[in-house]
Amino acid sequence: MTANKRTGFMMFGVAVLMLGMAYASVPLYRIFCQVTGFGGTTQRAEESAQVVATDVPVKVRFDANTAPGLGWDFEPVKNVDTILIGERKLAFYQATNNNPYPVTGVATFNVSPDTAGKYFNKIQCFCFNEQTLQPGQSVSMPVSYYIDPEFLDDPDAAKIEEVTLSYTFFPTREQTASKRAKSDTRG
Repeated sequence: MTANKRTGFMMFGVAVLMLGMAYASVPLYRIFCQVTGFGGTTQRAEESAQVVATDVPVKVRFDANTAPGLGWDFEPVKNVDTILIGERKLAFYQATNNNPYPVTGVATFNVSPDTAGKYFNKIQCFCFNEQTLQPGQSVSMPVSYYIDPEFLDDPDAAKIEEVTLSYTFFPTREQTASKRAKSDTRG
């Protein structure tokens, strides 16, 4: 085998490896964030998880946003709540579809400061599934959560007195594609 063929095969192998790494990077990054809480990624807890509440309070601030063009009003029912670390709580968000057609949205979320993400556990959340709202429909969207008592053992997290849980609703890809197709047929 000539040196040129060997170099060609090696470069082809490198290109295939790079393509494979690019394809795997998004799921691997998502797993990394879920495991470490990196970037304020919250944890998902089982309903059966047994956690003992402490007597240490922390404020939880609730934030709500929508992507441009979604056409929803979306806001927390209560902007701030004080909970005890380890205590299970239920928070509610309110969403209204202001469009004359059904809209399906999906919520992304994060916690700040980032350090708190790995201790913020959601048991049930509207953000786990897509949400479809009919024209003019308003819904109450619950979030069941707690902050893991291990929070107090982390020297960086233990200093935190306020945590912000933030959601942003986006139209689903299918919703965006459908909207784009309708506008193409009109124009």
